[in-house]
Amino acid sequence: MIATMKNIVKRYGDTLALDHLNLNVVEGEILGLLGSNGAGKTTAIRTLCGLIDADSGEATVLGHKQSVRNLEARRDIGLVTQEITVFKDLNATENLQYFGGLYGLRGAELAANVKEMLEFVGLTDRAKKRPGTFSGGMQRRLNIACALVHKPKLVIMDEPTVGIDPQSRNHILESVKDIAKNGTTVIYTTHYMEEVQAICDRISIMDSGRVIAEGSLEELVGRIQHEQKVFMTAIAPSDVLTTDIKAISGVKHVEAIGNQYIITSATGSGNVSRIMEIAGRHGGVSSFTEEKPNLEAVFLTLTGKKLRDDGEV
Repeated sequence: MIATMKNIVKRYGDTLALDHLNLNVVEGEILGLLGSNGAGKTTAIRTLCGLIDADSGEATVLGHKQSVRNLEARRDIGLVTQEITVFKDLNATENLQYFGGLYGLRGAELAANVKEMLEFVGLTDRAKKRPGTFSGGMQRRLNIACALVHKPKLVIMDEPTVGIDPQSRNHILESVKDIAKNGTTVIYTTHYMEEVQAICDRISIMDSGRVIAEGSLEELVGRIQHEQKVFMTAIAPSDVLTTDIKAISGVKHVEAIGNQYIITSATGSGNVSRIMEIAGRHGGVSSFTEEKPNLEAVFLTLTGKKLRDDGEV
């Protein structure tokens, strides 16, 4: 494990932000950390980065016990904050030089890393421009570059695509995948389910200060998804077709409105091919779609909440 959190407890007055939180981060993975506002994600990130101390429990990063006093444990961490934390009165190159210098980079190594990061986030042509002249997406990309300039082994990205255009979002998501391909471990938090589904190897879902479920998307869906729906447009709808589909083992319900069929059956029953076969014997279909289970349904089922809301703890 590149990082662990064991039985972490953190209170802010009467508010219990982390309630015996356990979290393991596997080297080389992109871990999606999901939780509605108030679930404790930000507190968990701050604890793992050594920005705050837990009241009890233990956090480790690369074998180092993490705390606000342990600078060694922070050297191999890059933190992409939700807020833009670059300096507006420094140009892009100067920002990268400053943040690289904080981690002890000097001379040729610093210059090489700065050049590489500008290329990586697509800002080489903006190297001498100040962030105030950048679009929101460009500022986000510079923010990421500043967190990566020292080439950390663990990168924590807290809502890195908030409020940006789709093109910049896609650029950032591709960058995250490239980071992981190069061997860097990523913890990724977002309020956009589609981002997690697109890039994360594993997902941990937090609620009320603890992890309540974790696994791959397929594993999480398998825990709650017991039914699947098929939407079919029949060329020759009939009562006989409806009856034959209902007779398929595992089919729970068939709703037919004109030539439109909505068929509910047990997940994993293999009924899609059977439905198509029977429909083919009754004139065929003009359209056919299968409802795919998604992460949003998993999250809502497990937490009883929607992911997007206001007021993070």
